[in-house]
Amino acid sequence: MDRNLDSEKSKEIIHEQLLQFVTEIIGSDVVEELNITKESIFTKDLEMDSIEIVAFAEKVRVQYGTAVDFTSWISNMELEGLINLSFSQVIDFIYNSLYVK
Repeated sequence: MDRNLDSEKSKEIIHEQLLQFVTEIIGSDVVEELNITKESIFTKDLEMDSIEIVAFAEKVRVQYGTAVDFTSWISNMELEGLINLSFSQVIDFIYNSLYVK
């Protein structure tokens, strides 16, 4: 099977899981009103605050365990990087943590 196809499929699975996390945190009624894409920014497009991002980080930790150290990754970001954090960045981080060695 084509490695790029596997990569895209894996990233799509991660994307769907992250969408589920966001839905659980901000509510399905809010998610339905938003056009969430891979380029959506957590703080700007989804209007998630710091408490919601912490809840999101916890869901990532529970789902992926120690293989994905999301909390350390975001805690090492500059404020501007955190403010502009997009779905695609998180997907790539999780994918790279799980599959790229």
